Amino acid sequence: MPRILHLPKWYPHRYDNQDGDFVARHVAAIAANGGPVQAAVVFATVARGPLPTLLVEEADLGGPVPTWRYYYRARPTGLPPLDRLLKLGLWLLAQQRGLRAVRRHWGGARPEVVHAHVLFRPAAWAWWLRWRHDTPYVLTEHWTIFQPANVGRLGWLRRWLVGQLVRRAVALTPVSADLGRALAALGGVNAHTIVIPNVVDTELFCPPTEPGSRGGLLHVAAFNEPAKNLGGLLRTVAQLVNSQPGLRLRVAGYGPAEAALHRLAQELGLLDTGIVTFLGKLPPAQVAAEMRRAACLVLFSNYENLPCVLIEAQASGLPAVATSVGGVPELLPEPSLGLLVPPGDEVALAQALREVLAAPAGRFDTARLRARAVSQYSYPAVGRAFGAAYARILGQ
Repeated sequence: MPRILHLPKWYPHRYDNQDGDFVARHVAAIAANGGPVQAAVVFATVARGPLPTLLVEEADLGGPVPTWRYYYRARPTGLPPLDRLLKLGLWLLAQQRGLRAVRRHWGGARPEVVHAHVLFRPAAWAWWLRWRHDTPYVLTEHWTIFQPANVGRLGWLRRWLVGQLVRRAVALTPVSADLGRALAALGGVNAHTIVIPNVVDTELFCPPTEPGSRGGLLHVAAFNEPAKNLGGLLRTVAQLVNSQPGLRLRVAGYGPAEAALHRLAQELGLLDTGIVTFLGKLPPAQVAAEMRRAACLVLFSNYENLPCVLIEAQASGLPAVATSVGGVPELLPEPSLGLLVPPGDEVALAQALREVLAAPAGRFDTARLRARAVSQYSYPAVGRAFGAAYARILGQ
């Protein structure tokens, strides 16, 4: 039974149980449907609260995938230049301790494949393990930093590392073809590149039992304005109110721009009238319930890779209006699944929303949306895709 060590950059943790949940779903899909494998996770992150020591370990051995989480102090000394070096050292120490803990759990055996989720540190550590122990590593990439809108934030060293780390992986599995091209433009070319998308729980996310019960718009995303542009959506809704009586927008999410977006909605006259409702941070079951009641999901992002929320909408039989950025066109390749608009174009967004809200029954095929999600993005589908990649790597 192959032993797979997962090294994620982001993963749910004690301070935020939804941070990196898309990586956790990949790991769960592999464990359940990637063939007979032994999997383990080692994850380290900066603590968001006080710690009794510099480094704290949490071991979760009760689930299907044994997981070791490590937390280290954000300001070990209070001197920023020194703290940066110390935090890197603590991260590396956590990885070493985690690897030893995994090996003890496996009776002394080493991993046969290291699976790094997201550049840079996890892949760099995987590269070291390949050099030191000849352990092959797979790299799965999700990060929007490599999109053209953000790539200028990368310095020369990280640009160089993209090429080095991607080329040395035995396989690259970006979540979208668009992201694969973005990595290649930085020198990150891998002969064994396989697009394996994000995962949706197709049992939790499903169409409503009463098809005529849907109405209104839904937005689900982190409150990150440079990426998600919820402000643009709010302004568009304010413009539509007069021509769309009864228009309602429900907003699920949380993040740094939350207070500013509440203020904007208030200024636009959308809160007191009940046109916009902020739902806050919702667990997946409540997001699924919101998708069953909505008539259209709206995602007016400035940049994306392969947003899980669009996949969840498809599993729910819910059409979407989204911007033509990143991997989004791969999710909405034809108008029967949803409508694409240019990023930042509020006039085009308003027209697309009018079209969806006025669409006759059958304009968007609920069954087809659902079937597409099950066949391409479900836990079994994604788990089997990773299982096939592992089998090729291990020569099985």
